[in-house]
Amino acid sequence: MRIKNALLSVWDKRGLEEFARGLEELGVRILSSGGTARFLRERGIEVREVSELTGFPEILDGRVKTLHPLIHAGILARRDLPSHLETLRERGIPTIDLVAVNLYPFQETIRKPGVRLEEALENIDIGGPALVRAAAKNYRDVVVVVRPERYGEILGELRERGDVSEEKRLELAVEAFAHTASYDSSVQSYLAGLLPGGGLPPYFVLSYRKASDLRYGQNPHQRGALYVEAEPWGIASARLHQGKELSFNNLMDLDAALDLLAEFEETTAVVIKHTNPCGLACDPDVRRAYVKARECDPLSAFGGVVGINRRVTRETAEEITSTFIEAVVAPSYEPEALEVMRKKANMRVLELPSFERKRGLRFRQISGGLLVEDEDSLLLRPEEMRVVTRRGPTEEEREQLIFAWKVVKHVKSNAIVVAREKQAVGVGAGQTSRVDSTEIALKKAGPRARGAVLASDAFFPFPDSVQKAAEAGITAIIQPGGSIRDQEVIREADRHGMAMVFTGVRHFKH
Repeated sequence: MRIKNALLSVWDKRGLEEFARGLEELGVRILSSGGTARFLRERGIEVREVSELTGFPEILDGRVKTLHPLIHAGILARRDLPSHLETLRERGIPTIDLVAVNLYPFQETIRKPGVRLEEALENIDIGGPALVRAAAKNYRDVVVVVRPERYGEILGELRERGDVSEEKRLELAVEAFAHTASYDSSVQSYLAGLLPGGGLPPYFVLSYRKASDLRYGQNPHQRGALYVEAEPWGIASARLHQGKELSFNNLMDLDAALDLLAEFEETTAVVIKHTNPCGLACDPDVRRAYVKARECDPLSAFGGVVGINRRVTRETAEEITSTFIEAVVAPSYEPEALEVMRKKANMRVLELPSFERKRGLRFRQISGGLLVEDEDSLLLRPEEMRVVTRRGPTEEEREQLIFAWKVVKHVKSNAIVVAREKQAVGVGAGQTSRVDSTEIALKKAGPRARGAVLASDAFFPFPDSVQKAAEAGITAIIQPGGSIRDQEVIREADRHGMAMVFTGVRHFKH
């Protein structure tokens, strides 16, 4: 056995007894401290206290116990350097060949409602990260373990070959540095939130764990992987009932579906294509909601991703499987619905009980930097709509305008949405001129545009879009306003007897 001495000091004691007992059976001497030592002794496992080795007791209510040269020398000594080994012999310091450490529960502590600063500070681990980093630095000579899930495979290697391979040691070291980096990131983020004056913090340290490799990125020649937060949520935590492996693009589209559905409390279905909604509708009947969403643009819906914010019924499943759909996400499914969907074996079917979104920050990488912004979570209240035309919207038009405004917020700019009866009937997305987006939305709407409303994510720079909307039969428009030609745009709407409201807020999405 190359591993003779192990230091075990863990907050999370899952699997610890079995791991320690396995090491003991292999002849490994166990060194420990504080609660970990008590835990092992109570279970009949022989333990030597850190303080016995160092001759120095734990002090400051346990804040200082493993921060000692005798401990760190035993970890950091290089076994291939005679001078290091001679120093250990001269001072009677045993090598420490395995370090199993996990840290105080800082992340769990700060998630508790009403947590006090003093409690958070006491849960910032100091000695633990020092031990982990020392062991990871010297990974060729020291096995470092930060996750209880690793205990079994390490015991397996030790039993089989009397050692842990260098490849596995390196893998564990990488995991260890990621563990301490993630821990420090959470501490930094929490303390940054206490800085006076609000605003975005002066530094960002992001930490995510790889959950899985993807077949590829957006295209087959690009690598791709899914990384998750310490506690996965949202689409990253959805349960996959069936279907092929999720792709990079599937996950992007599914997340776009969740973003949009978060705007609606009523029964709603959305069809997403390339992160844009190509159809969305509300209806008390979940099957009708999906059918109406698909009917917005059936051609674009082919091969799309579907999101529904209600339990999927058998009838709804039959509609979904009647055409080619890449993936579906919903909070739950009737057993009969899942049976129907099994007929489309490759279609991904995901279950996500909660569609609630955590409001926070959004990130976009650029060359040499990172763009950070607050999430666009601003909701429009009806009383905030300002009527700017001679005719104000009817109550029905007002309701449809609010619906269209919720949808256009999630369409790539320049964005136009035509809607009626809480159904998007035409979407124009991502064009380089607003009139082009308007023409596309009206073309997709066709005769359904007559008597419908129109939403624009930003102001109209010219009256041309309003003129085209009027010619198609649009009766009311919602837009932010703020153009130097607002008066020309308003006069064009008045000329056709249209109602127009300004929101004072734009929703660019690039």
